[in-house]
Amino acid sequence: MSEDTPRIRWGILATGGIAATFTEALRSLPDAEVVAVGSRGKEAAEAFAGQHGIPRAYGSWAELAADDEVDVVYVATPHSAHRAAAGLCLEAGRAVLCEKAFTINEREARELVELARGRGLFLMEAMWTYCNPLVRHMAALIADGVIGEVRHVSAHFGFAADFAPTHRMRDPAQGGGALLDLGVYPVSFAQLLLGEPDAVEAWAQLTPEGVDASTGLVLGWNHGAVATLSCTFTADTGAPATVSGSAGRIEIADGFFHAEAFTVHRPGEEPRTVRLADVSDDHDHGTMRHEAAEVMRALRAGETESPLVPLDGSLAVMRTLDRARQRLGIAYPADR
Repeated sequence: MSEDTPRIRWGILATGGIAATFTEALRSLPDAEVVAVGSRGKEAAEAFAGQHGIPRAYGSWAELAADDEVDVVYVATPHSAHRAAAGLCLEAGRAVLCEKAFTINEREARELVELARGRGLFLMEAMWTYCNPLVRHMAALIADGVIGEVRHVSAHFGFAADFAPTHRMRDPAQGGGALLDLGVYPVSFAQLLLGEPDAVEAWAQLTPEGVDASTGLVLGWNHGAVATLSCTFTADTGAPATVSGSAGRIEIADGFFHAEAFTVHRPGEEPRTVRLADVSDDHDHGTMRHEAAEVMRALRAGETESPLVPLDGSLAVMRTLDRARQRLGIAYPADR
């Protein structure tokens, strides 16, 4: 960045753990400046601002959205509030980076996309996986045929947690369950490589509240490819992924959604492990740094959508999640 390049001024909407992680990630970008934070309570906003050295703290989302010195707002609320929070910012003329899952359902996502496109404003889902240089390199190799035609994708994300019945992860009104919190990662990974599936099958273990504690998915494409995916908060599955093709396979041992290395296996060849220096040992801050950098690149270029995380792709993922919930009989109040 040259000295005369203007900084992109960020507002942070919400004050939870992921907001803190993203704010710290922005510190590694010399062209980023966090100028404001907004929360539903003034006290929480002021505490967050003090902790992170942010000059302005607002006790409402609307005040943050109205700040004309904010170029883009990072929406870090739980996904049940994404439609309201991101919509408020877009209505106020702010560009938005919105956490995943994009919304509760495809209808809400479509409303946000139509709002952004209608107003000519930038909007992007914070799917950090798609901005990860290693994942992008892997996808490029696959597109070039390094493992032949992709026939199967497997991806899993799970941990064991004893959430109380009142926790948001078990609350249908807050879009609770493993699918939207965890399943969005393997579904997005599969659709990055294969696009929107033609068939969706699902099975789940439901909580007494009617959300999924554990879900298995099988996605199918008419050209013959299959994806087997899972998400759970009942078991520590880790986050491995394998992409298998007609001429080999690629394995990510763990953490596929913020991958730091992958291994290429081809018949008759020694396995080859690929690492990239700018993601190795970088973990969450680094992966978030890449998505923030993409937002700022797009804003400077006058783009209203990122080619790395296209809005049509985010809508397609939400359709798959909706279809899975329909198979499972899981309905949220927001679906009505």
